[in-house]
Amino acid sequence: MPDLLDRALELAERGRGATYPNPGVGAVLERDGEVVGEGWHERKGGPHAESVALAAAGERARGATLHVTLEPCDHHGATPPCTDAVVAAGVRRVVVGARDPTPGRQGIERLRAAGIEVEVADRFEARRQNEAWRTWSARGRPFVTYKVATTLDGRTTVPGSRWVSGEESRRLVHELRAQADAVAVGMGTFRADRPRLTARGVGAARQPRRLVFGRGPLPPDFDLELVSAPLPDALRRLAAESVQSLLLEGGATLATAFLDADLIDKLLVFIAPTLAGSGPRLLGDLARPLPLRRLEERAVGDDVLLTAYVNEP
Repeated sequence: MPDLLDRALELAERGRGATYPNPGVGAVLERDGEVVGEGWHERKGGPHAESVALAAAGERARGATLHVTLEPCDHHGATPPCTDAVVAAGVRRVVVGARDPTPGRQGIERLRAAGIEVEVADRFEARRQNEAWRTWSARGRPFVTYKVATTLDGRTTVPGSRWVSGEESRRLVHELRAQADAVAVGMGTFRADRPRLTARGVGAARQPRRLVFGRGPLPPDFDLELVSAPLPDALRRLAAESVQSLLLEGGATLATAFLDADLIDKLLVFIAPTLAGSGPRLLGDLARPLPLRRLEERAVGDDVLLTAYVNEP
């Protein structure tokens, strides 16, 4: 039988973009080697994945194993606790893809107290699937991704050219903006480039909040928000306003300040097959070395996209 946690992760993806501000979750029930129920959290306020799978299984849930991407909730919200539904259905065993990082959550403990065997797989894929929500829930700030395009010699401009990266990479950046709750640059980048920071040409269902970190004022004809508070305070305020994900597109000064404050979680570095020879560099001097984790690479047109985590979700 295929890995049923992988199947649950596939199901959870079906709710992406519709469950905000809740996480996406998928669930699969198996008994005697047969899948007897599946479900995913389809929309905010709707039934959770576990409840959908249990309803699909009916009496066949008794004695079954539940594979679920996130620790079942143990609190009353828009829906009753999933732990109560799992216990009442007579589920024998639960495999959890990732713990709920929200302080005070005890779904696993409640299931075990009811005599249900619980295995915590702690799958990176399950944590990555809800990386923005996890950081927002656990740390009280948005998940921050720093996106930058650079030449092979580490420069962020190319003399005589408007762009560093290729067309495919620039389209991907618009897709990233469409997925983010907020996009930001520093005042230096704003003054040099006057970016609009909108998601264009990708059928965006919504536009992100567009921010400029620094000291103003901003021209009245630019519909951008000025953020002048210290970075930790600014991110806490954004989190309180339900900003779970922040895409940082500023230059080296802003990125270095975020890194030194341990406020960047993921790096997306587009490397173009160009040697610029001169120009601003990727980063300034950091206060300390920063190890990166989960390094991945893939081709995007003629460019190479490197992805790495400073702070894993």
